[in-house]
Amino acid sequence: MDSYIICATPRTGSTLLCELLTITRVAGQPDSFFMQDPSAYWQRVWGLPGSDGAGTPSHATAFLAAAKAAGRGDTPVFGLRLMHRSLGRLLRLIDLAHPGLPDDRARLHAAFGKTLFIHLSRGDKLAQAVSRVKARQTGLWHQAPDGTEIERLSPPAPPHYDHARIAATLAELERADTAWNDWFAVQRIKPLRVSYEALAADPAVQVARICTALGQTLPQGTDLTPPVAVLADDTNADWIARFRIEQVQTE
Repeated sequence: MDSYIICATPRTGSTLLCELLTITRVAGQPDSFFMQDPSAYWQRVWGLPGSDGAGTPSHATAFLAAAKAAGRGDTPVFGLRLMHRSLGRLLRLIDLAHPGLPDDRARLHAAFGKTLFIHLSRGDKLAQAVSRVKARQTGLWHQAPDGTEIERLSPPAPPHYDHARIAATLAELERADTAWNDWFAVQRIKPLRVSYEALAADPAVQVARICTALGQTLPQGTDLTPPVAVLADDTNADWIARFRIEQVQTE
């Protein structure tokens, strides 16, 4: 395989999986290179071209080349994390650089070579929705095992239960996951399926599965201790239980 795309939705462990695959030193340096409106910071880190000439074939070609360089690093494989909401933007860029191709699968193979598609999903969608709502409220998205904050998107704030917001987020996440599955079917893609639950339970096994599918050998002695902590706590459990009770009461 030349590349892989982690087809995910938010709060499925994609940051953990990206970090672990980077640690292997044989499976790229995956990240969200085609997110909507990346900040100037990430544009610099990834070496992406500016907006001058955006919408032209030359800009699209330069953007794809820069993303591939960042996502490959010093390894033989390019890695990409892709949320469904960013799929359209990526395909439009590829269509500019490689026009006239018959379908999305052909476009992605033209841009990235022989590609492994990994569907990263979470079986407990309610827990996923609660995690997303809580992260948005508190501003804390990722934390190291020692308590050091890895990613904070807003100033600290206390979480508060919001049934309507959880319900809306749950529906949004279910739609996005269904959209991935529908797209796989239309594009005749059989993804390697990885669940959040399996990744959390034994990350080394899931990383080894991916390396094997890529045709890469996981270096002996690689330390795959999760560098990202699980943020779920009693608050998450309380919200999940309360939401389920309220759903039953309204049926």
